[in-house]
Amino acid sequence: MQRQVALIKQSLFDQKIIIRTQMEKYMQGYLDEQFVELEELQDDANPNFVEEVATLYFKDSARLISNIEQALERGSFDFNRLDNYMHQFKGSSTSIGASKVKTECTMFREYCRVGNAEGCLRTFKQLKKEHATLRKKLEQYFQASK
Repeated sequence: MQRQVALIKQSLFDQKIIIRTQMEKYMQGYLDEQFVELEELQDDANPNFVEEVATLYFKDSARLISNIEQALERGSFDFNRLDNYMHQFKGSSTSIGASKVKTECTMFREYCRVGNAEGCLRTFKQLKKEHATLRKKLEQYFQASK
């Protein structure tokens, strides 16, 4: 069981090693070194620290996704407001090490900067996909860790 957890954890990171299992291929690149740093803060006094941080991240990001969806549905794009929401989202994603989500946040913010509504819509769709995938993968990881 510990070996399985270690493999799942290893596969969450973008490694320059030969990938040995389908699970590793499936999980690769979703997290960066920030996640490792969070895990290093976890100890016997707080054994669920990382899972609790992840839970807070997904709760906060769900609120931000909802706010962005509402802003996009209005039709008239307030790029400053959208950029502010995405700035918050990117900060939260960076703090947990959500690398693919962070990349999409960066792209979205660039589209806001240049006033590209279509780019914002396209990138937001991809961001939600990456966010949902990360959530699913972390849920599997935390379940396997127990």
